[in-house]
Amino acid sequence: MFELNKVYSGDCIDVMKKFPEESIACCITDPPYNYEFIGHKWDDSEVKRRTERVKDSKTMVKNIPYGSGLAGGVRNARWYEKNRKNDIDYMKWCQLWTDELFRICKSGAPVAVFNSNRSIAHVQIALENSGFYTRDLLVYRRNSGIPRGLNLQGKLKKMGHPDAEKWDGWHSAFRNEWEAVVIVQKPLTNNYWETLQKTNVGVFKTVNEDGSFQSNILENLYKKDKSEKYSHCTVKPLGLIKKLVHTLCPLHEENIIFDPFAGSGTTLVAAQSLGFNYVGIEIEENYIPIINNRLESSKNKELNPSLF
Repeated sequence: MFELNKVYSGDCIDVMKKFPEESIACCITDPPYNYEFIGHKWDDSEVKRRTERVKDSKTMVKNIPYGSGLAGGVRNARWYEKNRKNDIDYMKWCQLWTDELFRICKSGAPVAVFNSNRSIAHVQIALENSGFYTRDLLVYRRNSGIPRGLNLQGKLKKMGHPDAEKWDGWHSAFRNEWEAVVIVQKPLTNNYWETLQKTNVGVFKTVNEDGSFQSNILENLYKKDKSEKYSHCTVKPLGLIKKLVHTLCPLHEENIIFDPFAGSGTTLVAAQSLGFNYVGIEIEENYIPIINNRLESSKNKELNPSLF
């Protein structure tokens, strides 16, 4: 049996193989997005290398570790072939960890996985291929949104093209202000009630404190405060993750919240603050002290059932 309330160091695909079957009640995780992920050692030094490359460039979003081949280049057959191969390789990699995740989840266990709106479908397919059933696709609406891509009018002006003014307002991409959260579930044992009695999971808390019914758009109340700045490029707001834990998993002594890509530890801190046992895995050793320090700091506070 694994140790509760612990962060394991290592590759989650290898570490999960040591976990017992049907032991996890809920998984909330934020794996590496497909920014030319395959073929690179995705560690802290690689993230810093990529973000340093664009620090003094015209790239407007500088905290995301873009790859070198997905963002630009001539759109010829080789470019599209390379991108498609990267997508396929990413799905294959996802299924390596989703297969293990399926094995260790209890019947009815919900799984929430963050990803970009361009690659969430690849993660969803991997989860479904592993045996999970898709329940919903949530929208995490962020208060950002900077347009990326080609400004056609600006490009033509630089070229001295006479038709530049005709293309005012035409770009190659939309303004991006949301991330996707796919919600899947391990198949039930016959029905919701029978599953809940057997595994203590299966249904969602979808009525809010004010009596309203929670929609599948998460917005407004999930900003990070100044205390949530850590040496990690994609820290999710604690309020957002607490909301997901509270919504997806009933509080029970046997229910374990799990994050195989613990990062800065937000899922684990959220679980602990709401009274749950937790287990996490993180491959980057530099992040382990950050996680443990956050957990220790949170432990020193009283359990807080409030989401915000």
